[in-house]
Amino acid sequence: MFSRCIPNVPAVFARRSVVAFLAGTLVWAAPLLAQTELGPVTVGAGLQTSYVHNKARAADSTDQLLVNSIRLYVNGPATNNIKFMFNTEYDGVNKIGVLDAVARIEMSPKFNIWAGRFLPPSDRANLYGPYYSQHWSVYTDGVQDGYPFVATGRSNGVAYWGDFGKVKLSGGGFDGGSATGNPNVIGAGRVQVDLWDPEPGYYLNGSYYGGKNLLAVGVAFQAQSAPTVTNKASSLDFLLERKLPDGSVVSIESEFANYDRLGGYDSRYTSNKGGYVLGAYLFPKPVGPGKFQILGKYAKARFGRALLPTDTNYNQKTTEVNFNYVIKEFNARVMSFYKNTKFTAVKTNFWQAGIGMQVQM
Repeated sequence: MFSRCIPNVPAVFARRSVVAFLAGTLVWAAPLLAQTELGPVTVGAGLQTSYVHNKARAADSTDQLLVNSIRLYVNGPATNNIKFMFNTEYDGVNKIGVLDAVARIEMSPKFNIWAGRFLPPSDRANLYGPYYSQHWSVYTDGVQDGYPFVATGRSNGVAYWGDFGKVKLSGGGFDGGSATGNPNVIGAGRVQVDLWDPEPGYYLNGSYYGGKNLLAVGVAFQAQSAPTVTNKASSLDFLLERKLPDGSVVSIESEFANYDRLGGYDSRYTSNKGGYVLGAYLFPKPVGPGKFQILGKYAKARFGRALLPTDTNYNQKTTEVNFNYVIKEFNARVMSFYKNTKFTAVKTNFWQAGIGMQVQM
């Protein structure tokens, strides 16, 4: 048969040629088959944009139309247990930077090693970020996510994390020079206990919009050696979320943080401590494609141990109210907000009001 197809060539050579061709095809296709078995590379994006009206005491008001953030997400496997994550962010001033760049060794829920740039073990607010927070004005209260970082809460380093049923552990070492200017390594750790539903994975959410019933308590700590003292930061966070029989969802989130020469919101002060409480209610009945949510938050922060004798210690009090329209959880929502920020000294009181939109895919 083969000699008829290939004139003037012996049949045995033709058969060997076909075998060689098939073998070469299988070798060439093997990486593609392996990639299919591992799963595809995923690509996503996120956008936050807003209109904000600002009014400071004894000053004219201003109005802004902002592109707050644009993110691109890329995730994919190298092997069954080695994965890669690369995320970028446009910061609103025409700059694009590296958000996450992580080599992920994930052997089991109990044993995972991440290396690169990512969110270090810290408070829940840092581990959920602005796109997975329930409220709009995150990281403006002097309490949330005051841990040191290189960019957008991230640091360069390596960490272990593991899920042990309802207990979640993480710990690692992070580059101090890029985060604080001190070349000594920053040690970071976190322990979280989920008394109701567990939360798998390393990064967290600020809410599950009724997808989980949560009663979670987390403790985080970071420390860095300095010439005369160990710089420290610590936090205790709490989240209770419950879906009620009528389909509504009640959430209560709280945190206390103490930034003792490490991190904080004002570099002129070596002590920054405070706390906040947040409450939210998601209405059960859909209105059009989504549901309405009301939210309130109150925070108080204290700034002390000024570096200069001419600087005065002061308090910051922040009150925020949101009225949100949740269409598809964190992938599509519209958030109207009012925030009032007051200081006892040093800074000027101001308030903001506006509306923001978030879309992810």
